[in-house]
Amino acid sequence: MARALKERDATLELHGVGGPLMAAEGIASQADISGLAILGFVDGLLAYARVKRAVAATVDAILRAKPDVVVLIDSWGFTLRVAQGVRAAAPEIKLVKYIGPQVWATRPGRAKTLAAAVDHLICIHDFEVPFYAPYGLACTVCGHPALGRYKPGDGAALRARQGFKAKEKIILVLPGSRSAEIRRIGPTLWQAAELLDRDRDVRIVTVAANSVRQQVTAQVPAAVRILGEDEKEDAFAAATVALAASGTVTTEVALQGTPVVVGYKLGWITWALARVFLFKSKYATLMNVAADAEVAPEFIQTRCTAENIAGAAAPLLDSEDLREEQVRRQDEALEKMGRGGTPAADIAADTVLKFFPG
Repeated sequence: MARALKERDATLELHGVGGPLMAAEGIASQADISGLAILGFVDGLLAYARVKRAVAATVDAILRAKPDVVVLIDSWGFTLRVAQGVRAAAPEIKLVKYIGPQVWATRPGRAKTLAAAVDHLICIHDFEVPFYAPYGLACTVCGHPALGRYKPGDGAALRARQGFKAKEKIILVLPGSRSAEIRRIGPTLWQAAELLDRDRDVRIVTVAANSVRQQVTAQVPAAVRILGEDEKEDAFAAATVALAASGTVTTEVALQGTPVVVGYKLGWITWALARVFLFKSKYATLMNVAADAEVAPEFIQTRCTAENIAGAAAPLLDSEDLREEQVRRQDEALEKMGRGGTPAADIAADTVLKFFPG
């Protein structure tokens, strides 16, 4: 979005709170939000004091900058509190939420809360809009941001760099980008990969986010090739099948034409609360939600076992026809998610510019 905004108006003054990728766009973070990639109810309670300090620092940075518009990206709990703090102190500042909470899956009441806190929502799906209509919050649908970031990977080039043969089968393991995900889901995905490796001659690779590379390195079996984020598109394209934690990465892998099997686990207290009171969707994987069908096999919480994941991945490894069929169905889901349309960042940037005075 920062890039798209600068392309439209080079005179814009951009300030921000974020991490190294935002800094790479020339926007140094005005507050420290490191360690706020929090997953689950218990982790949230343990991090409460840290989140509260980060919210206060972020609100202070916004008030010092005196912006015309604040764009609040993802991160529901953090950005909501920032929006509420800014609105209380400076109600003249326009607040735009970019990517809303998944009200279609859990806690639809958040739609009312968000409508009271911001001026506009830029959301991913058409089916989100009706949740906000009763509360008068205008929405712009942008499609999934991963679709606009798509760059075709070169699987053959990665195989050559890694010394893999052209026809060797590659299992790609993606245990997540948060510490809690790697801790809870990683061991299961690695065990599944090892089960698949027992009866087949396969290569196992992973792409580790910079923020969790050390944690991934400590967890992986010895023979696994650990690749950096700069090689992720090539790795996604080179893989025969991917075993992935649920999240944006499943869409990114599907965009490269690779079948994916999905696993996910929350902390048990969080899962109990979500299962009984919160979670409403049939599926966790966005492709499956878009298709209203289990296009990518997904195994959540109690079903997230090495045996289940390996059992779903084995036929894909062994049959080119099955791989092609799943990729075809993934492609259909990606079309429903907006592939081929205007990139989300461009739609978002155009929407934000409408809120500037004059």
